Amino acid sequence: MTINPLNMQPGITFLANRKAIVILWAPYARKVAIVLPEKQLTISLKKKDRGYWELESDQIQPNDRYKFLLDDKELPDPASKSQPDGVHGASQAIDLQATAWSDQNWQNPPLAEYIIYELHTGTFTPEGTFKSIEHKLAYLKNFGITAIEIMPVAQFPGERNWGYDGVFPYAVQNSYGGHQGLMELVNACHKAGLAVILDVVYNHIGPEGNYFNEFGPYFTDKYHTPWGNAINFDDAWCDEVRNYFILNVLMWFRDFHIDALRMDAVHAIKDFSPKHILQEMKEAVDDLVAETGRAHYLIIEFDLNDKRFIDPIEKHGFGMDAQWIDEFHHALRVTAGGERNGYYSDFNGIAHLAKAYQDAYVYDGQYSQQRLKTFGTKTDNPGQQFVVFSQNHDHVGNRMLGERSSTLFSFEMQKLMAGAVMVSPYLPMLFMGEEWSEQNPFLYFVSHTDKELIEAVRKGRKEEFAAFHAEGEAPDPQAETTFKQSKLNWESLDKGQHKTMLHYYKTLIALRKKLPALHSLNRKNLTVDFNEQQQTLQLHRWEAGQHVYCFLNFSKEQQPLVFTTGHNDLKVVLDSSATEFKDTSEKQGYLTTPETIQPESIIIYTN
Repeated sequence: MTINPLNMQPGITFLANRKAIVILWAPYARKVAIVLPEKQLTISLKKKDRGYWELESDQIQPNDRYKFLLDDKELPDPASKSQPDGVHGASQAIDLQATAWSDQNWQNPPLAEYIIYELHTGTFTPEGTFKSIEHKLAYLKNFGITAIEIMPVAQFPGERNWGYDGVFPYAVQNSYGGHQGLMELVNACHKAGLAVILDVVYNHIGPEGNYFNEFGPYFTDKYHTPWGNAINFDDAWCDEVRNYFILNVLMWFRDFHIDALRMDAVHAIKDFSPKHILQEMKEAVDDLVAETGRAHYLIIEFDLNDKRFIDPIEKHGFGMDAQWIDEFHHALRVTAGGERNGYYSDFNGIAHLAKAYQDAYVYDGQYSQQRLKTFGTKTDNPGQQFVVFSQNHDHVGNRMLGERSSTLFSFEMQKLMAGAVMVSPYLPMLFMGEEWSEQNPFLYFVSHTDKELIEAVRKGRKEEFAAFHAEGEAPDPQAETTFKQSKLNWESLDKGQHKTMLHYYKTLIALRKKLPALHSLNRKNLTVDFNEQQQTLQLHRWEAGQHVYCFLNFSKEQQPLVFTTGHNDLKVVLDSSATEFKDTSEKQGYLTTPETIQPESIIIYTN
C-alpha cells in the first residue's frame, strides 16, 4: 500500500489487519532500520520523499520494544507512544485503538460552562498516578468542578517533574500509568460528567533525553527561547516539524478523547510563516470536529495581550478558543496586599483589578514600566475566552518556597480572593487544594540523571530569585523530599478551617451556577466602581432581568456599603464573613450591620 505520512501519525500505527505502519522523519540519514531486540530482529525502512522513511510489516506486534537504527546509531523513537524504561530506554509499540471506551454519549460542555481545576498528577494524591485521581472524581464533581486540567504528562526523565521537561510529546509518563492509565482516567472523568483539559508543551523540548537533533532539524537557531533554541516552525524543513505537532494535537483529541488542550506559553512559539502554526492547528481541529461531531477546545497560556491569537480565523485571528490571563491574577494579588516586585511591579492594585473586570486586559495600549514599552491591544472578545485564577502552579511553584495563598494571606482574604475570581465574567480556575486552604507548598522539583544538568537547574533556581523573594536557600529541586513536601494533605480536608473553606468554595461555585447574572459571561452587562482610599470595589452584573451586586472590601477595616442604585428590594445571597464561613480560631472584632461590609470580605446581593 502507499503511505501518506502527512495523514498518519509518526512512529508506529497498527492497522485493522494487525499490520504495523512505521513512519520516521530523518532527512539526513543515509539508511534507517527498526531494531526489535527481544525478537533479535532488524528491518530496514524505505526512503520516501521529503525526508520520510516508511515500513509496513506484520512482524511488529503491540508491546514490542524497539529502537531506530540511524546509520550506525540506535535511538528511541521521537514519536514513541510509550517509554517503559524511561527517556533513554527503548520505545514500545502501542496500539492506541485497542482501548475499550464507554464514553460514546459524552458531550463536551460549552466552554462557558467550564469551572476548571488544575492538578499535578504526581502530587495530587499520595500514590501520584492516574488511577488514584479516579478515586477523587466524585469529590471534585460534588463541590462543583466541571473540568480538570492535568499538568503535562509527556514522558520526562525520572518520576518527579512538573512536566515541562517532557521529551517525548507522543508518550504518556510511565510512572503515572502510561497511555492506558490516561485513557482510563479520561473515560472515568466523562462517566462522572467532567471534561478533561491536558496541558501540552509546543514551545520547547526538555533537555535530558532530547534526541530530536539526531533525527532532523526540529529546532532553529533563528530564534531563542528561555529554554534554548526554538522549535522549527518557519525555517527550512519546517513543514514536517509542523506536521509532527499538528498530528500530536489530533492524537490527544481523537485517540485519548481529551476535551481541550492548554498550550504552554505560546508567546515563546516563534513563527513568521504566512499561516501561524496555531491557526493551522485550529484548522486541523475544526476538521476533526466536523468529522466526529465532538467539540474540542484550544486554550493558550499567553502574555502578549494580542487579541489576534483569540480572534476567529474569519476575522484574521489564529482562532484559539481561550487564553489564560495572568493580569487578573497580578492585579488581584497586589490588591489583596501581596508583593509588588518582579512582574507584580506593573500593577497598582484595585484600579487595575477594576480594569481587569471591565476590559480583560489591564494593559491594552499603555506604557509598561516593567516591559519598558507600550503594551497590549483592546479586546471585545467574550468572557469565555479568558481564564482567571487567584493562584496556579506557576505563581505558587515559582516562588522560592512554593508558598500557597493559605500561608501568605489571612483566612478571610483567601475567601475574598476566591470570590473575586468566581464573580468575574470569565472562566474560573482553581489550583489543586486551594478549595480547602491547603498548607503544604507546591515546590519546583525534578529527577534528572545528568549531574551537570542537575547542578545547572540548582544554580538557575537560585539566580531566578535575585529580583524576587526574600532570604533563605531555595529547596533542592532534585531532592525527593522537595517532591514529597508538595503532595496535598488530604487528611486535613475534614478538619477545622479546611472544612469551612471547602464549604465556602462549594457554596460560592453553586451560586455562580445558579444566578443567571453570574452564570452568563456577557462582558457587556457589567459595570465596576471602586474606592481607592477605602480599598473597596463594587461589581454590578445583570442578565435577563436579574441584577447582582458584588461588594469587595480589600481593606483591614470595616467599610460603608455604598449602593449606586436603590437597594431596598435586594437580598444577601452570600456574605463571606457570615458565621458559617468563619475560621473559629480568629477573633470576631466587628458587629455586622446592613450598612457596612466587614474587612477582607465579599457580599453578594441580588434582586
